[in-house]
Amino acid sequence: MTSTPSAPTVDALVEAVLAGEHGPLPSGLVATSVFWIHHGTRLAGGDTTYLNQYVLVRLGGSFGGCAFEPGEIDPAICRDSSGTPLDVLLREAPRPLRIAALDAYLGETRPHHAAAAAGEAEPVTLPAGTPEVRAGARDAAIAGLLDIPQGARVGLIGVVNPLVAAIRERGGEPLPCDFNLKTTQWGDPVTDDMHEVLDRAEAVVATGMTLSNGSFDTILERCRSRGVPLVVYAQTGSAVARAFLGSGVTALSAEPFPFSQFSADETVLYRYRTADGA
Repeated sequence: MTSTPSAPTVDALVEAVLAGEHGPLPSGLVATSVFWIHHGTRLAGGDTTYLNQYVLVRLGGSFGGCAFEPGEIDPAICRDSSGTPLDVLLREAPRPLRIAALDAYLGETRPHHAAAAAGEAEPVTLPAGTPEVRAGARDAAIAGLLDIPQGARVGLIGVVNPLVAAIRERGGEPLPCDFNLKTTQWGDPVTDDMHEVLDRAEAVVATGMTLSNGSFDTILERCRSRGVPLVVYAQTGSAVARAFLGSGVTALSAEPFPFSQFSADETVLYRYRTADGA
C-alpha cells in the first residue's frame, strides 16, 4: 500500500510537521521522556560484535528512536531534554534527537498498528526464541520485500550478516556498504563508498541509520533519479521513512520500539509496499 508522499527531504518533512501539516502543532506537545540505550550483540557463529546506541523519545503512547555514532551526544541529553516541548527538539536538538522526536510525532499521529488495521501495512510476527532465530526471521522479512531477478546487484547500505545471507537466498548479489565493517561474516569486502554502490546497484536496501547520519536524502534522490527500487529497514525512524513511501522509497520494514533484539518473546514489525511494489 502507498502513503501520500509528504516532502522531498527530511528537513522539508520537519518543516511540514512544525507547520501542523501532519497533525497537531508540535509546540503544544511535550517529550515526556528522553532516554538512550547502549548495547552490543555478537550472534552465534559470527565474528562481528555490533555496537549500537539509540536515543529515544516518549510522546504520549509512542516511542521514537534513532541510532547514533559514539560521541555524537552524551547521557546529559536525557536530563536536559526530558519534558521539552517537541517543537524545540525538532528545531534545536542534535540530529539524532531530532530524528527520534520526529519519529515519535509521526508514530503517535499515525501508529503502525493503526496502519495495519487499515490495510496499509502488513504485520509480521517475529517468533519467540534466541537472538539468532529472531534476527534470521527479521532479515528474511526484510529481504522478502525485494522483487528481483536472479543475480541482481543489491546495494546494502548498513550491513548485518543475516541480511546479507537473506539477500543471497533470494538470488541477489549483495553490494555491502558500511562505515564500521571491513568484511562480511563470509569474507565479502565491505566498502565505505556509498556512491560506488548506488551507481552499480539494481536495487538498494538501506537501514534507517541513514536518517541519523544524513545520507538518507542522497540515497533517496539517487534511487529516484535512476529508477532503482529502495527498500528501507528501519528501527531508527520507522515512521519517518514511511513518509517517503511513493516518493523514492518503494518498500519499508518498520520496527517500532521496543526493538526485536530487546525481547525473546514474539514481537511485530510492519511491512509497507508502494502500489507497484519493490
